[in-house]
Amino acid sequence: MPYCPPGAISLGKDRKAHIDRYKCIECAVCFNNANCPVNAIQLEKLEWPRSVREVFATVYKEHKDTNVPGRGTEEMKTNDVTGRFRTGEVGFSVDMGRPGVGVDLKDAERLCMALSKTGVEFEPLNPLTFLMKDKKTGKLREDVLTERVHSCIPEFKIKEDRFPEVLSALQKVSKEINSVFSLGLCVKVNPDGSVPIMKYLDEHKIYYRPDGKTNIGIGKPAAKF
Repeated sequence: MPYCPPGAISLGKDRKAHIDRYKCIECAVCFNNANCPVNAIQLEKLEWPRSVREVFATVYKEHKDTNVPGRGTEEMKTNDVTGRFRTGEVGFSVDMGRPGVGVDLKDAERLCMALSKTGVEFEPLNPLTFLMKDKKTGKLREDVLTERVHSCIPEFKIKEDRFPEVLSALQKVSKEINSVFSLGLCVKVNPDGSVPIMKYLDEHKIYYRPDGKTNIGIGKPAAKF
């Protein structure tokens, strides 16, 4: 029981362990770490769409067609190889469901659909974007809406002048979903060393951590960018 991140394993009145199929995110932490002396924990072969849970719960299994493992893309954190976020743009990552809370894909859809109304451009290689039925509206495929995952990270970019509008949309939708999320922001530093959008965050007293990641541009952007 202590090993299960979402708390899906519990003891019943019969003193037997039971697994809540809804809460279970198929992360296999119990199987890999609990060291059951009688091998009572067994992995089952997962069929679609439940198999979605397993891939979103790991960092080593790649999503079909995107070839991206885990919940988001590496470039969101570095912007060093593809240079996808340019001057005058703000990149967002919305880390939903962590730590240890989990998120229904229905709530992820609700957040993405709210963002789509602000004109965001969803990252095409992101695993959640791949599950979208309509990338313009942020609507997900019907067959995955009943699934719950450890975490998912919608990624998108927007023009800098739309930044306040997107933040407002996120603040509003945060009250409509049954999970938690944290934001990651990616921008290019100005020539004078100042950081775009920082002034806005300070003026509106929006808390942010000072220990961000800074990339000095050693990587070479791909030619298509």
